[in-house]
Amino acid sequence: MNGMILLAAIVALALLGSRLFVVVGVATALCFILYVGEAGTLQSLDRMVVKMESLTTKNVFLSIPFFIAAGAIMTKGGIARRLTDLASALVGWMPGGLAVASIIACIIFAAISGSSPVTLVAVGAVMFPALVKAGYPKNFSIGLITSAGSLGCMIPPAIAMLIYAISVQGSAAVDPADLFFAGLVPALFISGLLAIYAIWTGLSVPGSRHPFSAAEAWRAFKGASWSLTLPLIVLGGIYGGVFTPTEAGAVAFAAAVVIATFVHRDVAPRQLPAILVEAATLMGSLILIVVLAFGLNDFLAEIDAPGLIRNWVQSADLNAWQFMLLTNVVLIVLGALMDSISATLVFAPILAPVAINHYGIDPIHFGIVFVVNMEIGYLAPPVATNLFVAAAIFRQPFVQVAKAILPTLGIICVALIILIYVPAFSLLPLNLRDDVSRPMEFPWSGKVEVETTVEPTAAPTDPGRPLTLEEMMKQAKENVDEAEAPPAPAPDRPLTLEEMMKQAKENVDKQEAAETKPEATP
Repeated sequence: MNGMILLAAIVALALLGSRLFVVVGVATALCFILYVGEAGTLQSLDRMVVKMESLTTKNVFLSIPFFIAAGAIMTKGGIARRLTDLASALVGWMPGGLAVASIIACIIFAAISGSSPVTLVAVGAVMFPALVKAGYPKNFSIGLITSAGSLGCMIPPAIAMLIYAISVQGSAAVDPADLFFAGLVPALFISGLLAIYAIWTGLSVPGSRHPFSAAEAWRAFKGASWSLTLPLIVLGGIYGGVFTPTEAGAVAFAAAVVIATFVHRDVAPRQLPAILVEAATLMGSLILIVVLAFGLNDFLAEIDAPGLIRNWVQSADLNAWQFMLLTNVVLIVLGALMDSISATLVFAPILAPVAINHYGIDPIHFGIVFVVNMEIGYLAPPVATNLFVAAAIFRQPFVQVAKAILPTLGIICVALIILIYVPAFSLLPLNLRDDVSRPMEFPWSGKVEVETTVEPTAAPTDPGRPLTLEEMMKQAKENVDEAEAPPAPAPDRPLTLEEMMKQAKENVDKQEAAETKPEATP
Protein backbone atom coordinates (compact mmCIF):
# COMPACT_ATOMS: atom_id res chain seq x y z
CA MET A 1 0.00 0.00 0.00
CA ASN A 2 2.80 2.41 0.90
CA GLY A 3 4.52 1.67 -2.38
CA MET A 4 1.38 2.47 -4.32
CA ILE A 5 1.02 5.82 -2.51
CA LEU A 6 4.63 6.71 -3.26
CA LEU A 7 4.35 5.70 -6.92
CA ALA A 8 1.07 7.58 -7.34
CA ALA A 9 2.61 10.76 -5.89
CA ILE A 10 5.62 10.58 -8.23
CA VAL A 11 3.45 9.92 -11.30
CA ALA A 12 1.09 12.77 -10.38
CA LEU A 13 3.95 15.24 -9.98
CA ALA A 14 5.48 14.11 -13.29
CA LEU A 15 2.14 14.57 -15.09
CA LEU A 16 1.79 18.04 -13.59
CA GLY A 17 5.20 18.96 -15.03
CA SER A 18 6.84 19.52 -11.64
CA ARG A 19 10.54 20.30 -11.48
CA LEU A 20 12.90 17.44 -10.74
CA PHE A 21 13.87 18.72 -7.29
CA VAL A 22 10.17 18.85 -6.33
CA VAL A 23 9.68 15.22 -7.33
CA VAL A 24 12.82 14.10 -5.47
CA GLY A 25 11.89 16.15 -2.39
CA VAL A 26 8.33 14.83 -2.16
CA ALA A 27 9.52 11.26 -2.76
CA THR A 28 12.14 11.59 -0.01
CA ALA A 29 9.69 13.04 2.52
CA LEU A 30 7.10 10.34 1.74
CA CYS A 31 9.72 7.61 2.16
CA PHE A 32 10.47 8.77 5.71
CA ILE A 33 6.78 9.26 6.53
CA LEU A 34 5.55 5.95 5.11
CA TYR A 35 8.44 3.62 5.92
CA VAL A 36 10.31 5.14 8.87
CA GLY A 37 7.33 6.42 10.82
CA GLU A 38 8.04 10.14 10.85
CA ALA A 39 4.42 11.14 10.12
CA GLY A 40 3.28 14.14 12.14
CA THR A 41 6.82 15.41 12.70
CA LEU A 42 9.13 17.73 10.84
CA GLN A 43 12.14 15.47 11.27
CA SER A 44 12.30 14.54 7.59
CA LEU A 45 12.34 18.23 6.66
CA ASP A 46 14.99 18.90 9.29
CA ARG A 47 17.18 16.33 7.60
CA MET A 48 17.22 18.46 4.45
CA VAL A 49 18.36 21.53 6.37
CA VAL A 50 21.17 19.55 8.02
CA LYS A 51 22.26 18.17 4.65
CA MET A 52 22.31 21.64 3.11
CA GLU A 53 24.47 22.85 6.00
CA SER A 54 26.89 19.93 5.65
CA LEU A 55 27.10 20.53 1.90
CA THR A 56 28.68 23.94 2.50
CA THR A 57 31.63 22.23 4.21
CA LYS A 58 32.46 20.11 1.16
CA ASN A 59 35.24 22.01 -0.56
CA VAL A 60 34.77 20.07 -3.80
CA PHE A 61 31.17 21.27 -4.10
CA LEU A 62 32.22 24.92 -3.79
CA SER A 63 33.96 24.74 -7.19
CA ILE A 64 30.79 23.83 -9.10
CA PRO A 65 29.18 27.33 -9.01
CA PHE A 66 32.38 28.83 -10.40
CA PHE A 67 32.54 26.36 -13.30
CA ILE A 68 28.87 26.92 -14.13
CA ALA A 69 29.35 30.71 -14.10
CA ALA A 70 32.51 30.41 -16.21
CA GLY A 71 30.67 28.25 -18.74
CA ALA A 72 27.83 30.79 -19.00
CA ILE A 73 30.27 33.64 -19.65
CA MET A 74 32.21 31.65 -22.25
CA THR A 75 28.99 30.73 -24.07
CA LYS A 76 28.01 34.39 -24.35
CA GLY A 77 31.56 35.52 -25.05
CA GLY A 78 32.12 33.85 -28.42
CA ILE A 79 34.84 31.53 -27.11
CA ALA A 80 33.12 28.47 -28.61
CA ARG A 81 33.02 30.08 -32.06
CA ARG A 82 36.75 30.81 -31.98
CA LEU A 83 37.55 27.26 -30.91
CA THR A 84 35.43 25.72 -33.68
CA ASP A 85 37.05 28.00 -36.28
CA LEU A 86 40.49 26.81 -35.18
CA ALA A 87 39.50 23.13 -35.20
CA SER A 88 37.96 23.47 -38.67
CA ALA A 89 41.07 25.18 -40.03
CA LEU A 90 43.31 22.39 -38.69
CA VAL A 91 41.37 19.27 -39.73
CA GLY A 92 38.95 20.53 -42.40
CA TRP A 93 41.13 19.04 -45.15
CA MET A 94 40.47 15.41 -44.11
CA PRO A 95 37.34 13.31 -44.83
CA GLY A 96 34.69 14.31 -42.31
CA GLY A 97 36.98 17.13 -41.25
CA LEU A 98 34.21 19.50 -40.16
CA ALA A 99 32.60 16.72 -38.09
CA VAL A 100 35.96 15.89 -36.49
CA ALA A 101 36.41 19.62 -35.81
CA SER A 102 33.11 19.55 -33.91
CA ILE A 103 34.43 16.77 -31.67
CA ILE A 104 37.70 18.64 -31.03
CA ALA A 105 35.81 21.82 -30.20
CA CYS A 106 33.65 19.91 -27.72
CA ILE A 107 36.76 18.45 -26.06
CA ILE A 108 38.43 21.84 -25.65
CA PHE A 109 35.29 23.62 -24.48
CA ALA A 110 34.44 20.83 -22.02
CA ALA A 111 37.95 21.19 -20.58
CA ILE A 112 37.04 24.78 -19.70
CA SER A 113 33.41 24.59 -18.59
CA GLY A 114 33.29 21.08 -17.07
CA SER A 115 29.61 20.84 -18.02
CA SER A 116 28.06 18.58 -20.63
CA PRO A 117 24.89 20.61 -21.35
CA VAL A 118 26.88 23.87 -21.49
CA THR A 119 29.31 22.34 -24.00
CA LEU A 120 26.42 21.10 -26.14
CA VAL A 121 24.77 24.53 -26.16
CA ALA A 122 27.94 26.47 -26.91
CA VAL A 123 29.40 24.25 -29.64
CA GLY A 124 26.15 22.87 -31.04
CA ALA A 125 24.71 26.30 -31.78
CA VAL A 126 27.74 27.01 -33.99
CA MET A 127 28.52 23.64 -35.59
CA PHE A 128 25.09 22.16 -36.34
CA PRO A 129 24.19 24.75 -39.00
CA ALA A 130 27.71 24.49 -40.46
CA LEU A 131 27.50 20.69 -40.76
CA VAL A 132 24.08 20.76 -42.41
CA LYS A 133 25.22 23.49 -44.81
CA ALA A 134 28.28 21.42 -45.75
CA GLY A 135 26.03 18.53 -46.81
CA TYR A 136 26.21 16.21 -43.81
CA PRO A 137 22.96 14.31 -43.03
CA LYS A 138 20.85 16.11 -40.44
CA ASN A 139 20.43 13.08 -38.17
CA PHE A 140 24.17 12.38 -38.30
CA SER A 141 24.93 15.98 -37.32
CA ILE A 142 22.45 15.90 -34.45
CA GLY A 143 23.71 12.58 -33.09
CA LEU A 144 27.41 13.41 -33.39
CA ILE A 145 27.25 16.85 -31.75
CA THR A 146 24.91 15.66 -28.99
CA SER A 147 27.23 12.74 -28.17
CA ALA A 148 30.40 14.81 -28.42
CA GLY A 149 28.84 17.49 -26.23
CA SER A 150 28.26 14.84 -23.56
CA LEU A 151 32.04 14.41 -23.31
CA GLY A 152 31.78 17.19 -20.73
CA CYS A 153 31.07 14.37 -18.27
CA MET A 154 34.51 12.93 -18.95
CA ILE A 155 36.82 15.83 -19.77
CA PRO A 156 38.33 17.37 -16.63
CA PRO A 157 37.28 19.41 -14.78
CA ALA A 158 33.99 17.54 -15.25
CA ILE A 159 31.19 18.47 -12.87
CA ALA A 160 29.97 14.85 -13.05
CA MET A 161 33.30 13.72 -11.58
CA LEU A 162 33.05 16.31 -8.82
CA ILE A 163 29.55 15.08 -7.95
CA TYR A 164 30.82 11.49 -7.82
CA ALA A 165 33.71 12.49 -5.53
CA ILE A 166 31.21 14.25 -3.23
CA SER A 167 28.86 11.28 -3.05
CA VAL A 168 31.31 8.50 -2.08
CA GLN A 169 33.10 8.33 1.25
CA GLY A 170 34.99 5.82 3.36
CA SER A 171 36.64 2.97 1.48
CA ALA A 172 35.20 4.21 -1.83
CA ALA A 173 36.45 7.79 -1.46
CA VAL A 174 38.48 9.23 -4.34
CA ASP A 175 40.50 12.39 -4.83
CA PRO A 176 38.89 14.53 -7.55
CA ALA A 177 42.34 15.32 -8.99
CA ASP A 178 43.02 11.58 -9.41
CA LEU A 179 39.62 11.11 -11.03
CA PHE A 180 40.37 13.97 -13.44
CA PHE A 181 43.70 12.48 -14.42
CA ALA A 182 42.29 8.97 -14.84
CA GLY A 183 39.48 10.26 -17.07
CA LEU A 184 41.73 11.73 -19.74
CA VAL A 185 42.54 8.53 -21.66
CA PRO A 186 38.95 7.15 -21.56
CA ALA A 187 37.65 10.51 -22.82
CA LEU A 188 40.16 10.55 -25.67
CA PHE A 189 39.36 6.91 -26.45
CA ILE A 190 35.63 7.66 -26.80
CA SER A 191 36.46 10.78 -28.83
CA GLY A 192 38.64 8.70 -31.15
CA LEU A 193 35.84 6.21 -31.81
CA LEU A 194 33.45 9.09 -32.60
CA ALA A 195 36.09 10.61 -34.90
CA ILE A 196 36.42 7.33 -36.81
CA TYR A 197 32.64 7.31 -37.26
CA ALA A 198 32.79 10.94 -38.48
CA ILE A 199 35.56 10.18 -41.00
CA TRP A 200 33.68 7.13 -42.30
CA THR A 201 30.55 9.23 -42.82
CA GLY A 202 32.55 12.08 -44.37
CA LEU A 203 33.79 9.80 -47.15
CA SER A 204 30.28 9.78 -48.61
CA VAL A 205 29.72 13.55 -48.30
CA PRO A 206 30.96 15.25 -51.49
CA GLY A 207 32.45 18.71 -51.16
CA SER A 208 32.81 18.48 -47.38
CA ARG A 209 36.59 18.93 -47.47
CA HIS A 210 38.62 22.02 -48.16
CA PRO A 211 42.37 22.34 -48.81
CA PHE A 212 44.58 23.08 -45.84
CA SER A 213 45.70 26.71 -45.64
CA ALA A 214 48.52 27.67 -43.32
CA ALA A 215 47.46 31.32 -43.44
CA GLU A 216 43.88 30.44 -42.46
CA ALA A 217 45.11 28.18 -39.67
CA TRP A 218 47.37 30.95 -38.35
CA ARG A 219 44.53 33.48 -38.37
CA ALA A 220 42.26 31.04 -36.54
CA PHE A 221 45.00 30.29 -34.02
CA LYS A 222 45.55 33.97 -33.27
CA GLY A 223 41.81 34.47 -32.86
CA ALA A 224 41.53 31.52 -30.45
CA SER A 225 44.87 31.96 -28.65
CA TRP A 226 43.34 33.55 -25.56
CA SER A 227 40.54 30.97 -25.52
CA LEU A 228 43.14 28.20 -25.58
CA THR A 229 44.82 29.61 -22.48
CA LEU A 230 41.75 28.71 -20.39
CA PRO A 231 42.12 24.90 -20.51
CA LEU A 232 45.89 25.29 -20.18
CA ILE A 233 45.48 27.37 -17.03
CA VAL A 234 42.80 25.15 -15.47
CA LEU A 235 44.23 21.72 -16.30
CA GLY A 236 47.86 22.79 -15.97
CA GLY A 237 47.18 24.25 -12.54
CA ILE A 238 45.38 21.12 -11.31
CA TYR A 239 47.87 18.57 -12.65
CA GLY A 240 50.85 20.76 -11.81
CA GLY A 241 49.76 21.08 -8.18
CA VAL A 242 49.47 24.88 -8.40
CA PHE A 243 45.88 24.83 -7.11
CA THR A 244 43.23 22.33 -6.11
CA PRO A 245 40.14 21.40 -8.19
CA THR A 246 38.14 23.64 -5.86
CA GLU A 247 40.39 26.62 -6.53
CA ALA A 248 40.43 25.80 -10.26
CA GLY A 249 36.76 26.79 -10.48
CA ALA A 250 37.50 30.27 -9.19
CA VAL A 251 40.50 30.58 -11.53
CA ALA A 252 38.40 29.51 -14.54
CA PHE A 253 35.69 32.03 -13.66
CA ALA A 254 38.14 34.92 -13.24
CA ALA A 255 39.97 34.05 -16.48
CA ALA A 256 36.68 33.76 -18.41
CA VAL A 257 35.56 37.21 -17.21
CA VAL A 258 38.86 38.83 -18.16
CA ILE A 259 39.08 37.21 -21.61
CA ALA A 260 35.41 37.64 -22.60
CA THR A 261 35.10 41.20 -21.23
CA PHE A 262 38.47 42.87 -21.64
CA VAL A 263 40.33 40.85 -24.31
CA HIS A 264 37.69 39.73 -26.82
CA ARG A 265 35.20 42.37 -25.66
CA ASP A 266 32.28 40.19 -26.71
CA VAL A 267 30.64 40.70 -23.31
CA ALA A 268 30.11 44.19 -21.96
CA PRO A 269 30.59 44.68 -18.20
CA ARG A 270 26.93 45.69 -17.88
CA GLN A 271 25.91 42.25 -19.25
CA LEU A 272 27.73 40.31 -16.54
CA PRO A 273 25.00 40.61 -13.86
CA ALA A 274 22.36 39.14 -16.19
CA ILE A 275 24.68 36.25 -17.16
CA LEU A 276 25.47 35.52 -13.52
CA VAL A 277 21.77 35.56 -12.60
CA GLU A 278 21.14 32.94 -15.29
CA ALA A 279 24.00 30.82 -13.95
CA ALA A 280 22.74 31.26 -10.36
CA THR A 281 19.31 29.95 -11.37
CA LEU A 282 20.89 26.78 -12.74
CA MET A 283 23.08 26.43 -9.67
CA GLY A 284 20.11 26.87 -7.32
CA SER A 285 18.23 23.99 -8.89
CA LEU A 286 21.39 21.86 -8.79
CA ILE A 287 21.87 22.54 -5.05
CA LEU A 288 18.29 21.51 -4.33
CA ILE A 289 18.69 18.27 -6.30
CA VAL A 290 21.93 17.42 -4.45
CA VAL A 291 20.50 18.20 -1.00
CA LEU A 292 17.30 16.25 -1.57
CA ALA A 293 19.24 13.31 -3.01
CA PHE A 294 21.39 13.29 0.13
CA GLY A 295 18.17 13.09 2.15
CA LEU A 296 17.14 10.08 0.08
CA ASN A 297 20.55 8.56 0.87
CA ASP A 298 19.65 8.84 4.57
CA PHE A 299 16.46 6.90 3.94
CA LEU A 300 18.36 4.18 2.05
CA ALA A 301 20.79 3.95 4.97
CA GLU A 302 17.84 3.81 7.40
CA ILE A 303 16.44 0.72 5.67
CA ASP A 304 19.95 -0.70 5.18
CA ALA A 305 19.74 -0.68 1.39
CA PRO A 306 23.53 -1.24 1.03
CA GLY A 307 23.24 -4.29 3.27
CA LEU A 308 20.31 -5.64 1.27
CA ILE A 309 22.20 -5.21 -1.98
CA ARG A 310 25.32 -6.77 -0.49
CA ASN A 311 23.35 -9.76 0.78
CA TRP A 312 21.68 -10.19 -2.59
CA VAL A 313 25.03 -10.06 -4.39
CA GLN A 314 26.46 -12.65 -2.03
CA SER A 315 23.44 -14.93 -2.36
CA ALA A 316 23.51 -14.60 -6.16
CA ASP A 317 27.16 -15.72 -6.12
CA LEU A 318 28.16 -13.36 -8.91
CA ASN A 319 31.70 -13.09 -10.17
CA ALA A 320 33.31 -9.68 -10.58
CA TRP A 321 32.66 -9.49 -14.34
CA GLN A 322 29.02 -10.50 -13.86
CA PHE A 323 28.54 -7.94 -11.11
CA MET A 324 30.04 -5.14 -13.19
CA LEU A 325 27.97 -6.08 -16.24
CA LEU A 326 24.76 -6.16 -14.19
CA THR A 327 25.67 -2.92 -12.43
CA ASN A 328 26.19 -1.09 -15.70
CA VAL A 329 22.93 -2.36 -17.18
CA VAL A 330 21.11 -1.11 -14.08
CA LEU A 331 22.92 2.25 -14.21
CA ILE A 332 22.05 2.77 -17.87
CA VAL A 333 18.38 2.07 -17.10
CA LEU A 334 18.49 4.41 -14.10
CA GLY A 335 20.24 7.09 -16.16
CA ALA A 336 17.46 6.82 -18.73
CA LEU A 337 14.76 7.25 -16.08
CA MET A 338 16.17 9.92 -13.80
CA ASP A 339 18.61 12.81 -13.79
CA SER A 340 22.24 11.67 -13.93
CA ILE A 341 23.28 13.83 -10.98
CA SER A 342 20.51 12.38 -8.80
CA ALA A 343 21.43 8.86 -9.94
CA THR A 344 25.06 9.47 -8.94
CA LEU A 345 24.20 10.88 -5.53
CA VAL A 346 21.78 8.08 -4.69
CA PHE A 347 23.42 4.96 -6.11
CA ALA A 348 27.17 5.65 -6.07
CA PRO A 349 27.36 5.42 -2.22
CA ILE A 350 25.53 2.07 -2.41
CA LEU A 351 27.29 0.36 -5.32
CA ALA A 352 30.85 1.64 -4.91
CA PRO A 353 31.55 -0.02 -1.50
CA VAL A 354 30.22 -3.36 -2.78
CA ALA A 355 32.40 -3.21 -5.90
CA ILE A 356 35.49 -2.21 -3.96
CA ASN A 357 35.18 -4.26 -0.75
CA HIS A 358 33.51 -7.40 -2.09
CA TYR A 359 35.08 -7.69 -5.54
CA GLY A 360 38.35 -5.77 -5.24
CA ILE A 361 37.56 -3.26 -7.99
CA ASP A 362 39.87 -0.23 -7.86
CA PRO A 363 38.00 2.87 -6.54
CA ILE A 364 39.31 5.11 -9.35
CA HIS A 365 38.44 2.56 -12.02
CA PHE A 366 34.91 2.12 -10.67
CA GLY A 367 34.50 5.90 -10.53
CA ILE A 368 35.45 6.29 -14.20
CA VAL A 369 33.07 3.50 -15.24
CA PHE A 370 30.29 5.10 -13.21
CA VAL A 371 30.86 8.50 -14.86
CA VAL A 372 30.79 6.94 -18.35
CA ASN A 373 27.44 5.42 -17.41
CA MET A 374 26.23 8.86 -16.45
CA GLU A 375 27.40 10.13 -19.86
CA ILE A 376 25.17 7.50 -21.43
CA GLY A 377 22.42 8.63 -19.07
CA TYR A 378 22.69 12.13 -20.57
CA LEU A 379 21.89 10.56 -23.96
CA ALA A 380 19.44 7.71 -23.28
CA PRO A 381 15.73 8.54 -23.55
CA PRO A 382 13.25 9.21 -22.03
CA VAL A 383 14.74 11.53 -19.38
CA ALA A 384 18.12 12.26 -20.98
CA THR A 385 19.07 15.85 -20.21
CA ASN A 386 21.11 16.43 -23.34
CA LEU A 387 18.35 15.17 -25.63
CA PHE A 388 16.04 17.91 -24.38
CA VAL A 389 18.85 20.45 -24.72
CA ALA A 390 19.61 19.25 -28.27
CA ALA A 391 15.92 19.37 -29.27
CA ALA A 392 15.78 22.99 -28.07
CA ILE A 393 18.97 24.34 -29.68
CA PHE A 394 18.60 22.38 -32.95
CA ARG A 395 14.86 23.12 -33.10
CA GLN A 396 14.05 19.51 -33.91
CA PRO A 397 11.36 17.17 -32.51
CA PHE A 398 12.46 15.19 -29.46
CA VAL A 399 11.61 11.89 -31.17
CA GLN A 400 13.90 12.75 -34.10
CA VAL A 401 16.74 13.66 -31.73
CA ALA A 402 16.27 10.39 -29.82
CA LYS A 403 16.41 8.44 -33.09
CA ALA A 404 19.44 10.36 -34.38
CA ILE A 405 21.47 9.60 -31.25
CA LEU A 406 21.24 5.79 -31.56
CA PRO A 407 24.38 5.16 -33.72
CA THR A 408 26.71 7.27 -31.56
CA LEU A 409 25.05 5.98 -28.38
CA GLY A 410 25.90 2.45 -29.56
CA ILE A 411 29.53 3.51 -30.08
CA ILE A 412 29.76 4.86 -26.53
CA CYS A 413 28.21 1.64 -25.14
CA VAL A 414 30.90 -0.40 -26.93
CA ALA A 415 33.54 1.91 -25.44
CA LEU A 416 31.99 1.40 -21.99
CA ILE A 417 32.33 -2.40 -22.22
CA ILE A 418 36.00 -2.05 -23.17
CA LEU A 419 36.65 0.44 -20.35
CA ILE A 420 34.99 -1.87 -17.81
CA TYR A 421 37.17 -4.88 -18.48
CA VAL A 422 40.42 -3.07 -19.37
CA PRO A 423 41.25 -1.01 -16.24
CA ALA A 424 44.56 0.08 -17.78
CA PHE A 425 42.73 2.83 -19.68
CA SER A 426 42.04 4.65 -16.41
CA LEU A 427 44.81 3.36 -14.11
CA LEU A 428 47.90 3.43 -16.33
CA PRO A 429 48.16 7.27 -16.34
CA LEU A 430 47.99 7.29 -12.53
CA ASN A 431 50.63 4.57 -12.24
CA LEU A 432 52.96 6.52 -14.53
CA ARG A 433 52.34 9.78 -12.69
CA ASP A 434 52.74 8.39 -9.16
CA ASP A 435 55.30 5.69 -10.03
CA VAL A 436 53.16 3.03 -8.33
CA SER A 437 51.77 -0.30 -9.49
CA ARG A 438 48.00 -0.30 -9.14
CA PRO A 439 46.66 -3.64 -10.43
CA MET A 440 45.56 -3.06 -14.02
CA GLU A 441 44.04 -6.49 -14.66
CA PHE A 442 40.34 -6.96 -14.15
CA PRO A 443 39.55 -9.50 -11.36
CA TRP A 444 37.39 -11.72 -13.57
CA SER A 445 36.45 -14.35 -11.00
CA GLY A 446 37.97 -13.01 -7.82
CA LYS A 447 36.03 -12.07 -4.70
CA VAL A 448 37.22 -10.27 -1.60
CA GLU A 449 35.25 -11.33 1.46
CA VAL A 450 35.31 -8.02 3.29
CA GLU A 451 32.34 -6.80 5.26
CA THR A 452 31.03 -3.50 3.92
CA THR A 453 29.28 -0.86 5.94
CA VAL A 454 26.96 2.00 5.14
CA GLU A 455 29.11 4.89 4.05
CA PRO A 456 28.26 8.16 5.79
CA THR A 457 27.19 11.15 3.74
CA ALA A 458 28.53 13.67 6.22
CA ALA A 459 31.06 16.19 5.07
CA PRO A 460 34.62 14.90 5.10
CA THR A 461 37.11 16.57 7.38
CA ASP A 462 39.54 18.97 5.81
CA PRO A 463 42.75 19.37 7.83
CA GLY A 464 43.48 22.59 5.96
CA ARG A 465 40.52 24.54 7.40
CA PRO A 466 39.68 25.70 10.96
CA LEU A 467 36.99 23.79 12.85
CA THR A 468 33.55 25.31 13.24
CA LEU A 469 32.19 26.05 16.73
CA GLU A 470 29.88 23.02 16.53
CA GLU A 471 32.78 20.76 15.55
CA MET A 472 34.97 22.08 18.39
CA MET A 473 32.18 21.50 20.95
CA LYS A 474 31.58 18.00 19.64
CA GLN A 475 35.30 17.21 19.78
CA ALA A 476 35.58 18.57 23.33
CA LYS A 477 32.62 16.45 24.47
CA GLU A 478 34.17 13.34 22.93
CA ASN A 479 37.44 14.03 24.76
CA VAL A 480 35.61 14.43 28.07
CA ASP A 481 33.56 11.27 27.56
CA GLU A 482 36.71 9.36 26.71
CA ALA A 483 38.50 10.62 29.83
CA GLU A 484 35.57 9.76 32.11
CA ALA A 485 34.93 6.34 30.64
CA PRO A 486 35.70 3.46 33.02
CA PRO A 487 38.65 1.27 32.13
CA ALA A 488 37.88 -1.70 29.99
CA PRO A 489 37.50 -4.92 31.95
CA ALA A 490 40.34 -7.36 31.76
CA PRO A 491 39.77 -10.46 29.73
CA ASP A 492 38.37 -13.48 31.59
CA ARG A 493 41.00 -15.54 33.44
CA PRO A 494 41.07 -17.81 36.54
CA LEU A 495 41.28 -15.83 39.82
CA THR A 496 44.13 -16.44 42.24
CA LEU A 497 43.42 -17.70 45.76
CA GLU A 498 44.20 -14.26 47.22
CA GLU A 499 41.79 -12.56 44.74
CA MET A 500 39.00 -15.05 45.56
CA MET A 501 39.41 -14.44 49.35
CA LYS A 502 39.40 -10.67 48.83
CA GLN A 503 36.25 -10.87 46.65
CA ALA A 504 34.48 -13.08 49.23
CA LYS A 505 35.35 -10.63 52.06
CA GLU A 506 33.96 -7.72 50.02
CA ASN A 507 30.72 -9.61 49.44
CA VAL A 508 30.33 -10.37 53.16
CA ASP A 509 31.01 -6.73 54.12
CA LYS A 510 28.37 -5.52 51.61
CA GLN A 511 25.80 -7.99 52.97
CA GLU A 512 26.42 -6.97 56.63
CA ALA A 513 26.23 -3.27 55.70
CA ALA A 514 22.87 -3.82 54.01
CA GLU A 515 21.41 -5.71 57.02
CA THR A 516 22.63 -3.16 59.59
CA LYS A 517 20.35 -0.10 59.87
CA PRO A 518 21.67 2.97 61.68
CA GLU A 519 19.61 4.11 64.69
CA ALA A 520 17.73 7.34 64.32
CA THR A 521 19.23 10.25 66.26
CA PRO A 522 16.99 12.57 68.24
